[in-house]
Amino acid sequence: MSDLIAIVGRPNVGKSALFNRLVGRRIAIVHDEPGVTRDRISAEAEWRGRPFTLVDTGGIGLLRGEKTGDPIVQAAFKQVQIAIESANVILLVVNAQEGLVPLDREVATQLRRSGKPVVVAVNKADNPKVALAASEFAELGFTNIAPVSAIHGHGIDAVLKTAVDLLPAARPEPADRAPEPASPVPDPSPPLKLAIVGRPNVGKSSILNALTQSERVIVSPIPGTTRDAVDVPFEITTDGVVQRYVLIDTAGVRKRRSVADSIEFFSVQRAERSIARCDIVVFVLDAASGILEQDKKVADLIVENHKACILVVNKWDLFEAAIAQARRKQARGAKARTGHGPRDAEPQTLAEFGRWVQERLFFLDYAPVIFASAQTGFHLERLLEAVRYVAAQLQQRIPTALLNRTLHEAVERRQPVSAAGHRLKFFYATQVQSAPPTFLLFVNRADLFSEPYRKYLAGELRRAFGYEGCPIVLVAKPRPQTIEPVRKKRRRTANDKPAVRK
Repeated sequence: MSDLIAIVGRPNVGKSALFNRLVGRRIAIVHDEPGVTRDRISAEAEWRGRPFTLVDTGGIGLLRGEKTGDPIVQAAFKQVQIAIESANVILLVVNAQEGLVPLDREVATQLRRSGKPVVVAVNKADNPKVALAASEFAELGFTNIAPVSAIHGHGIDAVLKTAVDLLPAARPEPADRAPEPASPVPDPSPPLKLAIVGRPNVGKSSILNALTQSERVIVSPIPGTTRDAVDVPFEITTDGVVQRYVLIDTAGVRKRRSVADSIEFFSVQRAERSIARCDIVVFVLDAASGILEQDKKVADLIVENHKACILVVNKWDLFEAAIAQARRKQARGAKARTGHGPRDAEPQTLAEFGRWVQERLFFLDYAPVIFASAQTGFHLERLLEAVRYVAAQLQQRIPTALLNRTLHEAVERRQPVSAAGHRLKFFYATQVQSAPPTFLLFVNRADLFSEPYRKYLAGELRRAFGYEGCPIVLVAKPRPQTIEPVRKKRRRTANDKPAVRK
């Protein structure tokens, strides 16, 4: 595991802006409103060949109107404390324009107790005059003080050099060290990105914490707790091979007209971007509330981005309890009327609920359905099995000869419908991409390739090759006009009279 540099400080001093500047891309949400960041947001970074992990944290200290007993406030403080404890070096961010305030002193006192090396990044030093005031923060008792401007990029190299120099030096292994037992072999392929998406309060963060067996992100019954898209590295050892994943926890995707403010707008926007950049979408539904209109909107985003998908019906334990209670009430009522219980007292099965889900999300009929409970751990292992299986399906490459034979047989079984006296003809097909599985079909006219026939051919390919959990993309391309044969040209020129030159 790489060394860790944690960015901490009181609210609204520019921690997230500095984090984005140091990693070189916009990951954390930056906003004028204090207290935007709640979870720990991490990213891999590098400085002159030295890799490290950079972690952004929420502000230390209460905002106006917040109470100490607020569960989200307590969870955010806990996330900051975890970051401090696991960090090798701490970047304490302060505000040069506001100067030294009492809350800065409180944060500095807490960091001194940790015993970790601290670099004071005096942010918002946007001009030389303000940068000179950075010496005021020497009162905090730390030696390394560097004025920076996260917005304009001033002083970034200096603060990075100071922080990296404080990281522990790599220890060379002794030559006489005894050989260690064989360890699992890491998978050489890049980590698989899994975006956990869904509407608010369906249990996305709970599933991530349950999979990683940690309190990696804040969980709260209050909708909108998660704001940033949080990337969490995750490893599983299977048959002696370490499989690497990146779990992306996202904010709940709600209706556009229901988005209350700009912070929530950026949260939803990052969730939508997470769908676009992931390999597989873990689409979380709520078993207790069923499938709502917003669930279908999220499914539309997945289909539009041609993403592999696994449907997870979370909170199944609550649904089973509700069903059992309803059955008991029904049984008591029937017994009171007839003297005996009803004949149909069996509880609703997983298979029945699975069919019900796929009927309502028919455009995601290729996605397997997993019933799970993040609270009890029910079927989480099956979720991981489904991820591994869908990932293997995504990597399938169909030989061209087998692909053309399968399509030829499918066309023979069901001919395309003619339109205005013209019939669609297929000449040749080839697979051009694996994720998503994309096939290029050469036809006589692309405009004759109707959507119903496209779905038919996709279904035939799925029946032949599987592709469970994967969308199948068929692209029709008209074959270019054939060149007139040379023999025909020669025959025509032989009958023509040669030109007479004068």
